[in-house]
Amino acid sequence: MEFENQINVASSDLGTKVIFSSDEFFADAERMLKPSEPVFIEGKFDDHGKWMDGWETRRRRDGKNDYCFIQLGQRSVINGFNINTRHFTGNYPPGISILGCCINEDMSEKNIADSVDNNLWFDLLEMSNLEGDSNNIFTSISQKEVTHLKVSIYPDGGIARLRVYGSICFDEELYDTNNINVIAANSGARAVYANDEHFGNLQNILAEHEPLNMGDGWETRRRRKPGNDWGIIELPRPAIISGVVLDTKFFKGNYPDRFSITADCISGVEDSELINKSKGWSELTKQQKLEMNKEHIFGEDCIEHQNPVSHIRVDIYPDGGIARLKLIGKFVRL
Repeated sequence: MEFENQINVASSDLGTKVIFSSDEFFADAERMLKPSEPVFIEGKFDDHGKWMDGWETRRRRDGKNDYCFIQLGQRSVINGFNINTRHFTGNYPPGISILGCCINEDMSEKNIADSVDNNLWFDLLEMSNLEGDSNNIFTSISQKEVTHLKVSIYPDGGIARLRVYGSICFDEELYDTNNINVIAANSGARAVYANDEHFGNLQNILAEHEPLNMGDGWETRRRRKPGNDWGIIELPRPAIISGVVLDTKFFKGNYPDRFSITADCISGVEDSELINKSKGWSELTKQQKLEMNKEHIFGEDCIEHQNPVSHIRVDIYPDGGIARLKLIGKFVRL
């Protein structure tokens, strides 16, 4: 799927939230920001009708349309959208449009909603048609920085998930901070590629929140051939690494026996080129033994060099799952 290697900057995991919705009669707008895939529970009803895993408004009879305002967790540049209408068949909106703006943090939520008629706002997605029970993929028509979105549906209906793909704008103040996690998703780190994501995505291990369960990590299938599994992660900016934290929480009969990390400092390289290039990257952490359901902390004595790195490759031997990975260090200007 297009944009699949980019960050979903509208994920609730990154602090994104709905600050106003014109209607949430059947289902709260916050649900469409959940990182999990939407589910359909046969026979589940609440006081308003059929329970749906997404945002769903009542049927409009006044000729108007529904909308909501969303505050992104971090200032971002938007490249594309996936408007997922999974399980919405006779109740999806036929049309959608999305506006964006970049607003001072001090502006109140009410003032943000009231400001939509002025020139702060610009088109990200002009009025577009939607299909039901589908992934509806669109490209953003603007690459301006964005802090807030206005999502308008025409005239009413339900959206299961709103995925907004792009990049997080780096916070320059992080250059002045030592001993931080330099591959935190909310700083702009992203999973570039994993050779296997059968049970869980590589991007999961960059999340800041505590692991929720075994499905909230990266897990590969059982390897039946020689070799091992691995994934590539891009840092938001080059950094010098002083420690590693690897958590196998919830992984008991399926954790990797060992792991290692290699790294390089490169720029201007396409994602597709990194797969082959990563085979020659220098060792950052030698193979280390792992245990089940445990947070492992590796200090500076386990780090092989103090050179800046922009990308890492984490190898697990031979397969299995990890819940979280953190690289402790400091961002550096090159």
